[in-house]
Amino acid sequence: MTKIFALAALIAVVLTGTSPEVRAQASAPAAQPVAGANSFNRLFRPPPRGNLPPAEDGIHDPSSPGTRELQAPLEAFGPLQKSGTGNRVDWAASLQTGKIAPRWDIAKPDAKPEALDLNIVREVKGSTPDVVFSHARHGQILDCANCHPTIFEAKKGANPMSMASLALGQSCGVCHGRVAFPNAECRACHSKPKAGAGPAAAAKTGAGK
Repeated sequence: MTKIFALAALIAVVLTGTSPEVRAQASAPAAQPVAGANSFNRLFRPPPRGNLPPAEDGIHDPSSPGTRELQAPLEAFGPLQKSGTGNRVDWAASLQTGKIAPRWDIAKPDAKPEALDLNIVREVKGSTPDVVFSHARHGQILDCANCHPTIFEAKKGANPMSMASLALGQSCGVCHGRVAFPNAECRACHSKPKAGAGPAAAAKTGAGK
């Protein structure tokens, strides 16, 4: 008799599509998503918080009263042009729009940089977009002597580099990954699609901006 009742219950589940237990669970309130959880995969770690206050950044001494007096990065960066890389500030755009005005010469407040309007394109193997280095952008903040000739010899083909060398703090890695946006932000440098890549690739890399 017990087997008959069990079989009847199984047939009822198959015919109705749900059991009383399943219907009870379906009527229960849905669990609230975890803050910062990835909507595609709940196992993905949420992105870390960026531009933390000095007392929470792991660099400054949180027990020092002076640390609490420092301006928080999010407050300082608020008026600046936004970016999706590094510390989320587009420093070049902020400079061009007058949001920031770095002092070029400590002894001459009216001195202006003499930026060289020259782009260097470094070809990359495969389908990866080529790298475009803008002298104009870098020259608005850095003097030529910061890079030449100690880091880069001003001669075509004289400066071999690789992503491994950048990760070790050589060539572009002297600044990028330390005081400039990290090397992991690929499209910030690999911005010139290969010939025939099509407009979609150009849109993804931001070429032409």
